[in-house]
Amino acid sequence: MPGHLHHTGLTVKDLDRSIAFYGDLLGFEVTALGEREGGYFGAVVGYPDVKVRLAYVAPPGSEHKLELFQYVSPPSRGEGGEPRDVGMTHVCLIVDDLPGIYERLSAAGVEFFSEPVYIDHGVNEGGWAVYLRDPDGIILELFQPPAHGPI
Repeated sequence: MPGHLHHTGLTVKDLDRSIAFYGDLLGFEVTALGEREGGYFGAVVGYPDVKVRLAYVAPPGSEHKLELFQYVSPPSRGEGGEPRDVGMTHVCLIVDDLPGIYERLSAAGVEFFSEPVYIDHGVNEGGWAVYLRDPDGIILELFQPPAHGPI
């Protein structure tokens, strides 16, 4: 059995734009940049002649990383889904000041599903949450846990 999560992979259309979003707007650190093509990687993803540009980004102090792939060959396709669609629907990021982050990101033109919502019952009662889309339409959740911490 696996011991813990290592990374979450996201396919993006423009790696530089995504690095700017996750780095400049969300404050993530770029921990690695590179390219991969063919070989073992082509076998793993099922595209023998694959070529990707990649970056690993992580919130400061976090061991969990987001792995951003821009497929050069074959080219990326599709759009981000909706919360109700089957498959990976969102990545949740814990934040300390959701109202402040919401205001800063809104001023930068980020589109949200709603304003921050107070969690009024359940295990995370007392917390706040909101959904937004990154530049590729991938859904992110910003979650400010209640005082007792996240469940």
